[in-house]
Amino acid sequence: MHELIDGRWSARGYDPAATISVADLTTIVDAGRWAPTWGRMQPVRFLVGRRGDETFEALSGVLIRGNAGWAPRSAALVLVCTTDRPDDPKEHTYAAVDVGLAVSQMILQAEALGFNGHPMAGFDAAAATTAFDIPAGIRALVLLGIGALVEDPASLPEDIRERDERPRTRLPLDEVAFAGRWGHPAFTGLEM
Repeated sequence: MHELIDGRWSARGYDPAATISVADLTTIVDAGRWAPTWGRMQPVRFLVGRRGDETFEALSGVLIRGNAGWAPRSAALVLVCTTDRPDDPKEHTYAAVDVGLAVSQMILQAEALGFNGHPMAGFDAAAATTAFDIPAGIRALVLLGIGALVEDPASLPEDIRERDERPRTRLPLDEVAFAGRWGHPAFTGLEM
């Protein structure tokens, strides 16, 4: 597996003094723009804030749950939006898939530039829609925090440090990849 994927994790222990250049943030958002898109639809849109600007402050204001405690330490926050077409189930589904692809590419680009990307669903989408005059037919789907990790994890608040120190785990491949029929592991017994 490529090191950018293998080393990727959703950290919370961002350095609140770290900054991100306009050039780096532009590259990260542009990586999202170049993600695959269903039927050349290109429904994904981005609201981009760098720490200290009005957009960042407004995005920080729509955070909920535990994200409000750590995400304002990000160097940037990017609200990723897409079309909202529940009347067209195919477009509605694939527009969400396009967001996932865009966010994934942004996270990997951030990693390549020495930053960490953390996607969040813990934000008030209705408040974001109001705050940014997001038009009807568009839905705010993911809020991406982008930051630099603190050099000394011991300097983090205990709750953030504890969550960042948890091992990164996933279900075993045999429990998620099947062949022939559901539940039959795809790679068991195959030569590598």
